[in-house]
Amino acid sequence: MRPISKGLALTLTLALATGFGLSAPARAEDEVKIGVNNVLSDVVFYIAKDRGYFTEQKIKPTFVAFDSGPKMIAPLGTGQLQVVAGAVSAGLFNAVARGVDIKIVADKGSMGAGRNYMPLLVRKDLVDTGKVKSFADLKGLKVGEAGQGGSPGSTLNEALKKGGLTYADVDHVYLPYPQQVAAFSNKAIDAAITTEPSATMAVKSGVAVRFSDDTLYPNQQVAALLYSGDFIRKQRDVAQRFMTAYLKGARVYNDAIAGGRLDGPGADEITRLIAENMNFKDVSLMKEMIPNGIHPDGKIDRPSLENDLRFFTEQRYIERPITADAVLDSSFAEKSVEILGPYKAK
Repeated sequence: MRPISKGLALTLTLALATGFGLSAPARAEDEVKIGVNNVLSDVVFYIAKDRGYFTEQKIKPTFVAFDSGPKMIAPLGTGQLQVVAGAVSAGLFNAVARGVDIKIVADKGSMGAGRNYMPLLVRKDLVDTGKVKSFADLKGLKVGEAGQGGSPGSTLNEALKKGGLTYADVDHVYLPYPQQVAAFSNKAIDAAITTEPSATMAVKSGVAVRFSDDTLYPNQQVAALLYSGDFIRKQRDVAQRFMTAYLKGARVYNDAIAGGRLDGPGADEITRLIAENMNFKDVSLMKEMIPNGIHPDGKIDRPSLENDLRFFTEQRYIERPITADAVLDSSFAEKSVEILGPYKAK
């Protein structure tokens, strides 16, 4: 038998040392901390987890619960969280203007066609008696909003403009959405900008009627997916993979909507995930309410951002000058659409 040459021996040694003939070790998953406050639109995260989309992208999602959206902004800005779902508000613009390092990167809640999930409600007795027939009749009424400086205020402003009114022409009453239903019942408010599921609860209970549809403020960007600046700069590949998983979840969500309700393919799975992960167990109500829009390609409605910023500025909620471009980074969603291809409805 011929002796093994030194060159061949070296080659075999290197091959054994590098695992020649063996499968490569599995890539470790990257942990991504996601701030949630268990609103209904958070279900997209749980779809991506349940369907294995995060696992496909080597992402380990860790959900960190908060009792309100604004409380997530500071830890996002410091990099303690990588991702949150944030409302479009004066507070968000002010945080970025002050140097908080965050960006809007994709749609998380919008009012596209058939997605009027944050309507103007008017007390039913006022409509039945003819006291309120048009937007102009809102003048002087007590109108509920979840808080000052949020997107509901801008929605209300659009309704008032249709009636030839200004934002100052009504009496603003700030109440959380669930409390608005009770306020209709005891006539503490006359109207409100109310989101789901409170909107459907108020209508079903007979205390209010929907007074607007999705033509009131087309495509309003109510909520958005936010990334921390550290996540964007230091973990860009992870941030890109997260976006791909997120958009796959958003597409499943869109497929489950039929006729303006959660009544399409996969709807039962989505209602199950909502019931399992959020403090909302009424499956029958889920089937009746109008689901929020989440663009399947992650597109943010820039005109809406600019319009809301203009409203916040006019109301003097904005502390210093800022532009919509300063808070927006659409590159991750655009890249994921290149990877996945544009969405095609089933």
